[in-house]
Amino acid sequence: MNEPDRFVGLDVQTRRPCPYAVLDRDGRALESGWLARGNGADIIGSLRGVLGGLSRGSGSLAIGIDAPRSWLDAPREWYWNGSKRRWRARAGGDCGNGRHCEVVIAANRLANPQWTPCAPPYPEWMELGFALFADLKGHALTYEVFPSASYTLFASDRSLKVELFVSDLADGPKDMLDAYVAALTVREFVQGRGQAVGGGDGKGQIVLPRPIPNEVPNVGTWPSNTAMHPTAAEDEGGGRW
Repeated sequence: MNEPDRFVGLDVQTRRPCPYAVLDRDGRALESGWLARGNGADIIGSLRGVLGGLSRGSGSLAIGIDAPRSWLDAPREWYWNGSKRRWRARAGGDCGNGRHCEVVIAANRLANPQWTPCAPPYPEWMELGFALFADLKGHALTYEVFPSASYTLFASDRSLKVELFVSDLADGPKDMLDAYVAALTVREFVQGRGQAVGGGDGKGQIVLPRPIPNEVPNVGTWPSNTAMHPTAAEDEGGGRW
């Protein structure tokens, strides 16, 4: 596969059309816009049309989607004790929502995740995200991103610049900006300046545009042995995540 030369960011939502943005290797805006309104099939068809147009010519695409890649079909098994910086087994009072990658984001205080529920019904926008990832399953360079976490990591980097089409901000400035940051996040990750987090639970990773500074130790490693970790009742102080 050729090295990606176009980076697509997509902000997933259902109350309004989904915005997308496309950047080149140098951060120049190539295209942006809004996918079609309608049901999931309409939106998937609209994205296919956009990607089909971009796929003509040399090079390849890398795609960043701001939505969970995978759902949870059972309560999460492990919780993170932030004060003691260790995992504990889930207790009866824990709801079990959230994936490993979301715990890593929260524990490192990069952003507040919208925790993936541990059982259906899932929010409509998450269902759309699942469907989009499934439709792109054959595309190797498709990543889950979280622009809110990217903003935190970009805050200390004054050297990074990106171009955008101001005309496409009118219908939803924050949504479109998230799409651009999703594209920029994928570019930074693919070009070797980022980090992927989570995935120990088999429910997908989130890619970041920069390594986490002063990363909390141990939270990036998913536990594997229940005998080695306390329950909430045994672990005084409990845990937030």
